[in-house]
Amino acid sequence: MILYLPGILVPFFFGDHFGNISYWFLKLWARTFSILNFIPYRIYGRGHIHPGKAYIYLSNHTSYLDIPGVCLTVPKQIRPLAKKELLKIPVLGWIIDHASVIVDRSSNESRRKSMEHLKDVLRRGISILIFPEGTQNRTTEPLQPFYDGAFRIAIEMQQPILPMVILNAGKLMPPKRMHIEPGTITIKIRPEISTAGLTNADLPTLRERVRKEMLEMIAEQPTA
Repeated sequence: MILYLPGILVPFFFGDHFGNISYWFLKLWARTFSILNFIPYRIYGRGHIHPGKAYIYLSNHTSYLDIPGVCLTVPKQIRPLAKKELLKIPVLGWIIDHASVIVDRSSNESRRKSMEHLKDVLRRGISILIFPEGTQNRTTEPLQPFYDGAFRIAIEMQQPILPMVILNAGKLMPPKRMHIEPGTITIKIRPEISTAGLTNADLPTLRERVRKEMLEMIAEQPTA
């Protein structure tokens, strides 16, 4: 990551048009990380992603190993919603500060501003990534309850949702543990879910539809 750091950070200073250069270096880092740690990422359903469209990617979250998986899956630059605590991680924190939308979950004002920032990113034609569970899943359940924020944005912006799941990452590197085990991580993507014509009254139905599709993908997990 230190080796690729200039290529990741410098293009961000020149605006969104150069963000794809930064993202190319992030993908290179993710590929290097995958090889050196003996963690292949198997990606299914990549054909559901149309590079010319901006999506709201919604994914489960069980490990820091999800981050390189997202980089290898999404073809163009993306802005994830990231909690401010990640800024404390050496080196990675610098990248997150420039490549993400930061939120302080303890502040209502910060949450409001982060949601407005995410909307602005979508207006510029850049996809965003939100973990609807809000944080890493430390329970034995396949998914924690979903927050409404991602679905409010999707409906307000009339932007399509692309559901995905990342499987086995939590076993190879559980939350709060820095030791990494080698093994295969599977990423599965479903076709986009349109929000055209939906209103806030449709939010519960949309939320449950996305949750149902993600649970189905988790249940269909291939043997890794």
